[in-house]
Amino acid sequence: MWLNPEEVLLKNALKLWVTEKSNEFFLLQRRRGHGDTGGKFTGLLVGALDSVLDSNARVTPFRILLQMPGSQVSWTIACGKLSDISLLCAAVGEMNRHWDWLVQNLLHSLSVFENKEDVASFVKGKVKGLIAEEVRGRQAAQEEEPEKFREALLKFELCFGLPSSEKLVTTYSCCCWKGRVPRQGWLYLSINHMAFYSFLLGKEVKFVIPWAEVTRLERVSTGLMTDMVRVMTRRCQLDFSMFLSLDEAFGVIGQLADIALRRLLDSEGLELDRVLQQSSNITKRVLEEQALRTYVLALFRLPRGERLQEVALCSVWTPHARCHTTGTLFTTDSYLCFASRDEGHCSLLIPLSEVISIEKAESTSLLPNPVIVSVRSKKAFQLIELQDRDSLVDGLTSRLRALQWKHSMFRSKKSLVYYSNTTNCIVKYFGDLEISIYYFESYTKTMEQVKERLWEDHFPEYGRGVHMFRTEKIQKLVAMGIPESLRGELWMTFSDASSELASHPGYYSGLVTESMGQSSLATEEIERDLHRSLPDHPAFQNVKGIAALRRVLTAYAHRNPKIGYCQSMNILASVLLLYTKEEEAFSLLVAVCERMLPDYFNRRVIGAQVDQSVFEELIRDRLPELAEHIPDLSPLSSISLSWFLTLFLSVLPFRSAVCVVDCFFFHGIKAIFQLGLAVLDANATALCASADDSQALMILTGFLDQVKYDEDPSPPTPHPSQSGEEEGRPPVKQHTLITDLIADSYEKFGDLTVRQIEKLRCRHRIQVLQAHEDTTKENALRVVTPDVSLSPENLADVYDLFKTEHFINLYWGDGGTTLALQHHDPGRPYVEQYRVDRVQFKSLYMLLVPWLCGFHTDTVAHRTFTLLDQDRDSLITFREFAGWLDTLYFEELNEKVRLLYRLHIPPALTESEDDPSPLKSPQLSTTRPLHVELPNGEMRDFQEQLKQMLKDLAKEKEKDVEQPVPPMNQREFIQFCKTLYSMFHGNPDENELFQAIATVTSLVLQIGEVGHRSRCSGSEVSSEGGAGDEVEDDHREGSQEDHPVFSTEEDGERKEGTSKSSGSESQSEWAVSYAQILASLLTEQQLVNFFEKPMDLSAKVAEAKVKQYHERAGLLMLQQGTS
Repeated sequence: MWLNPEEVLLKNALKLWVTEKSNEFFLLQRRRGHGDTGGKFTGLLVGALDSVLDSNARVTPFRILLQMPGSQVSWTIACGKLSDISLLCAAVGEMNRHWDWLVQNLLHSLSVFENKEDVASFVKGKVKGLIAEEVRGRQAAQEEEPEKFREALLKFELCFGLPSSEKLVTTYSCCCWKGRVPRQGWLYLSINHMAFYSFLLGKEVKFVIPWAEVTRLERVSTGLMTDMVRVMTRRCQLDFSMFLSLDEAFGVIGQLADIALRRLLDSEGLELDRVLQQSSNITKRVLEEQALRTYVLALFRLPRGERLQEVALCSVWTPHARCHTTGTLFTTDSYLCFASRDEGHCSLLIPLSEVISIEKAESTSLLPNPVIVSVRSKKAFQLIELQDRDSLVDGLTSRLRALQWKHSMFRSKKSLVYYSNTTNCIVKYFGDLEISIYYFESYTKTMEQVKERLWEDHFPEYGRGVHMFRTEKIQKLVAMGIPESLRGELWMTFSDASSELASHPGYYSGLVTESMGQSSLATEEIERDLHRSLPDHPAFQNVKGIAALRRVLTAYAHRNPKIGYCQSMNILASVLLLYTKEEEAFSLLVAVCERMLPDYFNRRVIGAQVDQSVFEELIRDRLPELAEHIPDLSPLSSISLSWFLTLFLSVLPFRSAVCVVDCFFFHGIKAIFQLGLAVLDANATALCASADDSQALMILTGFLDQVKYDEDPSPPTPHPSQSGEEEGRPPVKQHTLITDLIADSYEKFGDLTVRQIEKLRCRHRIQVLQAHEDTTKENALRVVTPDVSLSPENLADVYDLFKTEHFINLYWGDGGTTLALQHHDPGRPYVEQYRVDRVQFKSLYMLLVPWLCGFHTDTVAHRTFTLLDQDRDSLITFREFAGWLDTLYFEELNEKVRLLYRLHIPPALTESEDDPSPLKSPQLSTTRPLHVELPNGEMRDFQEQLKQMLKDLAKEKEKDVEQPVPPMNQREFIQFCKTLYSMFHGNPDENELFQAIATVTSLVLQIGEVGHRSRCSGSEVSSEGGAGDEVEDDHREGSQEDHPVFSTEEDGERKEGTSKSSGSESQSEWAVSYAQILASLLTEQQLVNFFEKPMDLSAKVAEAKVKQYHERAGLLMLQQGTS
C-alpha cells in the first residue's frame, strides 16, 4: 500500500533488508526472513520482534524506497504491511503492482528534472495523490490517522474474511490471556464484532466474537495483572491487558456492545440516537462525541433529541462569588449549558428561547475574548477566555435567529388552561370546568415561612427562573425541602419544563381535544388505575380531581404511543397535579418520562432494571461490609425497583416522599441513587443480621414507613427491628426525619457523579438486555419442547443457530431485508420474536438438512419454505422451523414421506415454477404392462404387488384419515421422483436405492394409469381370465374412489363433479394419492431402511456452529463482489 513518504537514513540497517529490484530512483526491498525458505529461524526471530515491538520499520515485510543518486537519505513510499506468512502472497502481488506503476508512469519522467529536490517533491506529491485517491470515500478518510487506519482495515479484512460491510471502528494493541499465557496481538473492534489476531513465534491465534454474544464487561485485577478488561460471553471468558490506554479501550468496547445490542434487540423500544441507528455512521470519533453528548444530556436533563454543537473551555462571571468561574461551555440546538470543573459546584442552563442577543465585547487583558448573552429577564451573562469566539458566536446567532422566527409563528396562540389561586386551595380551570384540589394543612407555617424567606433571599443573588446559577447553596436549600408555595415553580425551573411549555402554547389543550373519547389499551389501563392514585388524598376523592388526572395521562398516551401508559405514571402525575397547573403537570410528566428517566416507561421498564443493576454495583462499591454479609444482592436491588419507578412515592409517607421529588428534579436520578444507598446504610446492621430476604424486606419497609417530614404531626411507626429487642438488637429512635436522611445521603454519597452513572448504565444495560434474551430463549424452548422430540440441548443449539442467522442478515444484509426483520420486536410471542426469510432459511437448510439434493437442493429448500410459511407473510418462526427439523430427524417413516409428498403439491409446488427437467411434461403410455421387475430380475405380477401395498396401507389408515392430503398429478409426481433421485445421489447404497425407486416409480405410474383409465371410461377396468378379475377386484378395493384411506376433500369434489358431468377435467386427470405412494415405498426394504436410518442431529448442529458464520460471510462477499 502507498505510504506518506517518510525519511529513512539507513537503507539497510543491521542488514535486515534484501534488495529484490532496483533502478536509479527506486528500490524494492524484502524484510530478511520473510519469503526466504532457507531462513526459517531468522524468520521466526524477526517475526517475533515485529509482533512484540510493533514499529513500522520492523513489521513491514516489503517496502519501496525513493532514493536520490549520491544521497544517503531515502523515503519509504510503499509497503506490504502484513506480518503473517499466510498473507505473504497478497503482499508480494501488491508490491509488484506498485513497482510496475512506478516504472511505467514515473521513471521516465524523472530524468527531465535537474534538481534532486524537485524529483523528491514530484514523487512525494504523486504518492500523496494516490493515497488521497484510495482513501476517498472510504472510512479511513474519517479517522485522525488515515494511513494507519487504512493499514489496519486491510489486515482486518484479510485476516478474518468478513464482508466489506463489516465496518472497522478502531484497533488496540494488547495481550489476550489464555490461562497464564499472554498472546500479544491486535484487538479489532467493528460495528458488530470484536476480533483478535496474534502471530507470534510461528503460532497464529485469531477469533471473532459478535457483540450480540457479549453478556458482561468488567475491569478486574488478578495476581498477574493489576488491571484487565474481561469480556464474558455465553460460551467463554476472555481477558485482555497491556493497553496503552485501558480507560479508552474499555469505554469503546462498552459503547460498541451497548449500541449493537440496543440496535439488534430493541431499537424501537430503547432510545438510540439517530446517528447510531445507521451502523455506517459509527466511527471512533462519533463514539467519543456520543459519549460526551450522553453525559451533557444527563447532566442538564435536556431533551433526548438535542444535538451537541460546540464544546469550549471558558469562564463565566458569577455575581454571587464575585469572580469568574472556570468550566466548560456546551452548546446544543436549543441551549447554552455551563458546568464548572468540579461537577455540581456551579452550573448554568440558558435556553435559547430566553435569549435576546449574543454579542462579542471588546477583548482586554483582564477580559480576553468576552461574549455577552442577554436574556428576557433583563439579565446578562458574561463569558470570557473563549478560544474560537467568532465561530461560536456565529453558530449561536444563526440558531437563535431560526428559533426566534419559529416562535414568532406561534405568538398569537395562547394556552387554553388558566388558573386562579386561593388561600387554602389550588383552583384550576380547563375550559369551563373548575377543579378544586385541596390539601390538608394541620401543621404550623413557621418552618414554611422560614424556607420561603431563605429562597426569597437567594433569588436576587443567584437568579430566578431556568437560567439561575445552580450551586451547592441551592442544593442545601432543596435538601431542606422546597416550600409549598414555590414547589411547582421550582420543579418547572429545575426540569426546564417551563421552556418547553412556553415554546408550545396550546399544545396540551390540543392533545386533550384529540385524545378524549378515544378508546385504546392505554386508556383502559388508565381508567383501571385512576382511583388507585393517592386514594387517601382528598384531591382525588372527587370527580373533578379524577377527571384532571385522566386528561393528563390520556394526553400523554396520545402524545407518545410508544410508551402509552405505564404503571406508576398515575402516582407521579397525581403528585404533579397537586403542586402545578394541569398544563404544567403534563409538561413535567413529559420531562420525567422522556428526559429524566429515559427508557423507564416502556413495555419492559428496561431503564429501571438497568438502574437496579447499577444500584447493585454501587452497593458493592460503597457499602462493602453489607455486600460481604449478603453476597447475593439481587433481592435488595429488586426491592429498590419501586424506589426508582415511583421516586419513593409508593414507599415513603407522602410529605416525606415529596421532599425526595424535590431533590430528584434538582439532581436527577443521582438523588435516587444517593438516597437508596443512605437507606441501606442506615439499616446495614439490621440487614446483615437478617435471616432471609423476607426479613430484609420487612426491615426496609418498616424503616421507610417511619421516615417523617419535619413538621408532620402523625405518630411514628415502630421500626421492625425495634420489636426484636429480645434478639439483642439495640432499640432505635422513634422516627427518622427525611431532611436528615437526605443530608446524610449528600454527605456520604454526594461524590457520585453523573459521568460515573452514565458509564455504569452503559455496561449494565448489556447485562439487562442479555438477561431478557435468556428469558426469551427459555420461554421459547418451553413452548416448543412439548411439540418436538429434539433433546433440550439440541433444541437450544438450534435456537441459537436460528437467532444467529437472523442477526447475520442484519449485520450484512443488502438493504432489501423485510421490514419485519429490520427491528427485533420483544412484544411479539416468544417463538415469533426471531423470524427468518427465504434467503436465511435456505442458509439454515443447507446446514441442517440430513439429505442434500445436489443441484436440486435450492429448489427443494424453496418449496420447503413455501410449505412452512403457513400465514403467507414470507417469514418462518422458530416453532415452524423446529417442527420441520423434528419431522426430518425423529418422526416415523410415514411422516417423513408425507413431508416430501407435500413439498411436491400446492402450495409448495406451484404451476408457475420453472423446472428445466426434460420430464416436465411426460407422455403417459397406455400400453404399459401391469407388472413390476424386481432387482434380482424376477417378475412380480401387479396383483401380488398391489395386495402387499394394501396390507401396508391398513397400518397407516387412521393417521391418513386424520390428516388427509390432496392427490398428486402427473407433473407433481415426476418432480417427486426427481427429488428422490437427487437425494440418493452420493449415498453409499446409491445403486440399490436407484433400483428401488425405479421399481416404486414404475409401480405408482401403473397405479395412476389404472385410475386414469377407469375415470376416462367411466366404468371398471376389465381384463381377461380369472387373474384379471382378481386384479380388477383388488384395484376396485384400493381405488381412490372406494377405499377409505384415499378419501379426501378433493376426491369428494371430483365425485360430485363426475355426477354432474362425465366429461369434467377432474374425471379424466391422472392422479395418485399419498397413501398409494407410501404403500409403494413400503414394499422396497432399501427405501424403508434409508428413511428409518437414525440420524445424528447433535453432530449436524455441531458442524453447523462451525460453518454457519464463515460460510454465510463468504457467500455474502461473493454476492457483493458480483453485484
